[in-house]
Amino acid sequence: QVQLVESGGGLVQAGGSLRLSCAASGRTFSTVRMGWFRQAPGKEREFLAVIMWIGSSTYYADSVKGRFTISKDNAKNTLYLQMNGLKPVDTAVYYCAASTTWTLNKASDFTSWGQGTQVTVSS
Repeated sequence: QVQLVESGGGLVQAGGSLRLSCAASGRTFSTVRMGWFRQAPGKEREFLAVIMWIGSSTYYADSVKGRFTISKDNAKNTLYLQMNGLKPVDTAVYYCAASTTWTLNKASDFTSWGQGTQVTVSS
């Protein structure tokens, strides 16, 4: 199991930007994929983006494609999410997660989760 801690959330005006970070520790040897999810009040947890830990192949949900960028620093065991052009509908708790599988981007495929960081976008 991997321990994950998100940071970088906050309050931002519509059209603004935020950069989220996720620090990983513990047993990371079996991790092959890390991703970002979010959950708004009354909504299910939503997939946003994923990156392969070996290599840097990425995949994005349509809702954030072109606005969000996922990246990583393997030496620092850190995952990032650069969020540009934020909208009020982006308001949610953002979570990073780790997976030992290569396929699918469902929340159930990720076995390690952070506590989340709040992102609030005002109009």
